[in-house]
Amino acid sequence: MTSTAEQATGSEQSEPVAGGGGTGGIGGAGSGRPVRPGRGVRRRSAVASRAPLVLLAPAAVLLLALVVYPLVRLVVISFQDYGLRAIFTGEAGFAGVSNYTNILTDASFWPVILRTVLVTGAMVLGTIVIGMGVAQLLTRLGVVMRTVVSVVLVLAWAMPNVASSLVWQWLFQPFYGVLNWLITQLRVFGDHTQDNWASHPGQAYTIVLTLVIWQAVPFVALTLYAAQSQIAPEYYEAGALDGASTWTMYRAITLPALAPTLLLVSILSVIWDFNVFNQIWLLTRGGPEEATLTLGIWTFVKSFVSNAYGQGAAIAVISTVILGALTSYYIRRLVRSGEEDL
Repeated sequence: MTSTAEQATGSEQSEPVAGGGGTGGIGGAGSGRPVRPGRGVRRRSAVASRAPLVLLAPAAVLLLALVVYPLVRLVVISFQDYGLRAIFTGEAGFAGVSNYTNILTDASFWPVILRTVLVTGAMVLGTIVIGMGVAQLLTRLGVVMRTVVSVVLVLAWAMPNVASSLVWQWLFQPFYGVLNWLITQLRVFGDHTQDNWASHPGQAYTIVLTLVIWQAVPFVALTLYAAQSQIAPEYYEAGALDGASTWTMYRAITLPALAPTLLLVSILSVIWDFNVFNQIWLLTRGGPEEATLTLGIWTFVKSFVSNAYGQGAAIAVISTVILGALTSYYIRRLVRSGEEDL
């Protein structure tokens, strides 16, 4: 008679292995070879590996059609003698680097670069500071008032910038402008009914900056509020028990927690504000005397006013390079902070 251990051993050896025949089959336990997955398992793994590519394919096609191709076409035009003749004939001669040379040696180039960087910095700084204040206000409001303020912010953010620029133009319009009428009614600064805000550099910057910041604050405020609402209340309770003031807790608890979100909204604000066009063009058209002439306005003027499309394309390429250089540092920091969180 065989023992119980021998019977168990014999039963184990007689059991077939997945992917093989029996004890002596290919891939069986007795052959000493690794067990290979079945054909159905391999097919499922291949389909699973292709699934992300299939899901990303529509976005990749749109990206190629709407971003990559226009950018490549822009670079090509910047090296061509592209003007009105090229538009009608469809033929543009090769201009080499003459478009870039003409732009870089233009007397307006460096003032426009400096002006664009300063205006972008002022817009981003104003947007972030006011957005942080509004986000902090939302955390201290009740449910009803917080909902009302949030709805107002969303409505202001959803308003098209062309429509809001026209409203702003009406507010600051001479003779019929609401703001000029209110200032005149105060009877402190004299009669400002005929004051044209777009005719003075300082006032022109005032109306442009306030408009852009007013449009950008809702996104920043709501994004920072969403991030701030995720901070655990235990931290603030511990700070209050330690006797920390509100400002100390905001500086030691809130700001470090908001750092990644602040970095993200800063990058987006730099990109958006660097490319501001509609607001400046509708309010000041780059004036007075090129005081509000930024790279976006200069590109439009060179391309569609002077009909020098090659030079306009060269300015656009230079703008892209500058914007990439400005945002690359922040993008590296954002990626690095994400890796540290992991």
